[in-house]
Amino acid sequence: MSEADVVYALKEGVACLTINREAKRNSLSISAVELFHEYLDKIRDEADVRAVLVTGAGEKAFCSGGDLAGGTGEGKVDPFQNYADLLKKIVSFPKPTVARVNGYCLAGGMGLMLACDIVVAKKSSKFGTPEVNVGLWPMMIGALIFRNAMRKRAMEMILLGDRMTAEEALGMGLVTRVVEDADLDNEVDKVTKVLAGKSPIGMKIGKEAFYTMADMGFEEALDFLSGKIAEVASTEDAIEGITAFIEKRDPVFKGK
Repeated sequence: MSEADVVYALKEGVACLTINREAKRNSLSISAVELFHEYLDKIRDEADVRAVLVTGAGEKAFCSGGDLAGGTGEGKVDPFQNYADLLKKIVSFPKPTVARVNGYCLAGGMGLMLACDIVVAKKSSKFGTPEVNVGLWPMMIGALIFRNAMRKRAMEMILLGDRMTAEEALGMGLVTRVVEDADLDNEVDKVTKVLAGKSPIGMKIGKEAFYTMADMGFEEALDFLSGKIAEVASTEDAIEGITAFIEKRDPVFKGK
């Protein structure tokens, strides 16, 4: 029996989704995308899941993009739309998401990474959009690239199809942290541990509010967010957090 293309594990409140195709540089198969959907739908409302970690198996690749050799598939599901829906699902996910970039992050892998809230990459990682080299174009991930990077620099990356270093990706705003290879897991553990200790309901309301207001006009966004701060302030977690601050103790959040 073959192993699943995406492996799920839960540890200390962090749900880890690992692309399990190391021999193929963790390229995204149709099955992998479907499993991402399945797991994200499953953990969306699970109280014991406080944060989500996305990574790739092994030490060479986070995700090298779509499995070109695998074709586009047949049947009722459009693989391109299914991938686009996955990016939307990760971006709007109510729990904080972290990408652990442990190697090559290319093409569709860039989309998967950019959809996450926080990106921690090891120094030797390589990034890029090589689609133009095979006559294609980074369509869906372009929506995320232009929301994270400077336009001119992004177009240069897309048009040339070259690979860039982790430090260059950091300078473009594509990743949030770059660490020495040996420090990757420690840094990721540190970040996810902090996230898992925050208020789940506060995170949920906040993330959903920011996603909704992203394309609003300035005044409309302010009016919308003024209502959302009232909503989050009325939660039990917010009351507990303020009380704990006054009493000089750590808060005990229950996600209510």
